[in-house]
Amino acid sequence: MITGVVITLNEEKNIKACIESLQQVCSNIVVVDSQSTDRTLAIAEQLGATVVTQAYLGDGLQKNVGLAHTDNQWILSIDADERLTEEAVQQIQALDLANTAHDAFAFRRRNHIGSRWIKQCGWYPDYCIRLYNKSKTRFAEVKQHAAVEAKNPKQLDCDLIHYSFENLGQLFAKPGRNFSGRAAKIMYQKGKRANAFSPFVHGLNAFIRKYIFQRGFLGGVDGMTVALSSAVNSYLKYAKLLEFQRDPKVLENEDFNKVW
Repeated sequence: MITGVVITLNEEKNIKACIESLQQVCSNIVVVDSQSTDRTLAIAEQLGATVVTQAYLGDGLQKNVGLAHTDNQWILSIDADERLTEEAVQQIQALDLANTAHDAFAFRRRNHIGSRWIKQCGWYPDYCIRLYNKSKTRFAEVKQHAAVEAKNPKQLDCDLIHYSFENLGQLFAKPGRNFSGRAAKIMYQKGKRANAFSPFVHGLNAFIRKYIFQRGFLGGVDGMTVALSSAVNSYLKYAKLLEFQRDPKVLENEDFNKVW
């Protein structure tokens, strides 16, 4: 038996399809909600999910909140904008989870912009562990880019679908997507420091990695835009870190107890 866990914040557009996707393989669903103001909670409850309200703690911390509300050992954790493919459903149903030597299973992830599957820029196969035994492992308790800390995972030959962005503009302006500001705060708190060249160097490196080494040039406009957004995000991360170091007023006005 598997329990599905989803973290949400104002996901009324996504939560119904997400829960219905999980219900194909899960006996119950837990939704950990970060104080949504739309219909997310009402929709989740109508579909039979257990809803837990928790102010957002950060990625890994938030995803682990739901574990206390699950009875099954095996957890399938996906985001509200992700869906199981038919192949993923079949492979999950075929697993002998009671006798497996593995503590987790990873899926390839198809990241989309609109309806377009982006295969370059490191966006595919983008393996991520989403099915795991909670008695043996869980998400790392970090605030950003958390992953399951499995010791003996297995890669499944199937995909998750991730509707990452509705359009190209959201790569730069998706609501709540302040990754650079969050990352800068975390780096500053850890004692990391930047110099005057850091924003440019890291931004350029990010672009070259995405566009050249991860073959973004094969993706046309989408590949170029993904590479540029990665460069901008990296540039801003180090520019903001440098600002904390150089401007006492900015530092004084920043609330480091509220990274999110």
